[in-house]
Amino acid sequence: MKTYFILLISLFLFNFAIAQVEKGNYKLVSTKLVSFLNENKNDSIVAMFSPEMKALFSIEKFTQLNAGLKMQLGSIKKIKFIRLQNVSAFYETTFDNAVLGLTITLNLKNEIAGLLFKPYSEPKTLERNTTKMHLPFKEEWTVFWGGDTQALNYHIESVAQKNAFDIMILDDKGSTHKGTGEANDDYYAFGKELFAPCDGEVVLVVDGVKDNIPGTKNPIYIPGNTVIIKTDKNEFVFFAHFKQRSIVVKQGQKLNAGDVLGLCGNSGNSSEPHLHFHLQNTEDMNIATGAKCYFDQIKVNGVKKTDYSPIKGDKISNK
Repeated sequence: MKTYFILLISLFLFNFAIAQVEKGNYKLVSTKLVSFLNENKNDSIVAMFSPEMKALFSIEKFTQLNAGLKMQLGSIKKIKFIRLQNVSAFYETTFDNAVLGLTITLNLKNEIAGLLFKPYSEPKTLERNTTKMHLPFKEEWTVFWGGDTQALNYHIESVAQKNAFDIMILDDKGSTHKGTGEANDDYYAFGKELFAPCDGEVVLVVDGVKDNIPGTKNPIYIPGNTVIIKTDKNEFVFFAHFKQRSIVVKQGQKLNAGDVLGLCGNSGNSSEPHLHFHLQNTEDMNIATGAKCYFDQIKVNGVKKTDYSPIKGDKISNK
């Protein structure tokens, strides 16, 4: 189906707050937006934009976009709230001639920081991977967060990341670094090669985010440098926190299991170098649901296991 109209400012702000109840600020903004769109009050819509949106879309430009939208689709008859995840609300939007999905992103001032109209569809349900997965690194690493409970895995509060892993390299003393740990190079995981865990296609690459000084975090782009791989079974493998400018794959590139992706880093919402890895049912983390990832052949605390999903404290390596 054709994408009729897209207006998107991508801030990629993940605050890990997930809800399925429409908040009052989103309800107010969405109601005004629909009314203004139908009444061609384009100046009123632009007045709701964040400064970044206003810099890109003048009233004249937005008026042209809205006219094209209405010419193809007609007016909006109704919208139905579907979910609120992170800083975006997603709606099923019924026009005269089609049904689209509408994503509204708000900033802290409740200004519209992003709008996206695209063909409406709900991602398929995914409980676990059916694609055979291998660990995406060499040597032995340790799972810092992983499992199905709050005690084992703080990620469970996020719909998209509920089965995510944070994985590090520890020495014999249980430390993640040598020396003082004040520099990224002190950390055993920093600069280690990361590999494709399966065959697939690269659907997203972000590679320009600076690495943090250990002990600090980047609250603006939480995943940091990122690679998402789509398998031939429509499972999406999400890697976060790569080292800046280290990713060697490109969007659209076909991969074989074992191909180098880039180097482990400390970018995004990360206080020290580590790998964040999870499986989700669609590319867009704002509407995705996480799934449990099992590895085909794996060594766990020195014991070989088959079809195993690691938990916090496991020392893991490929067999």
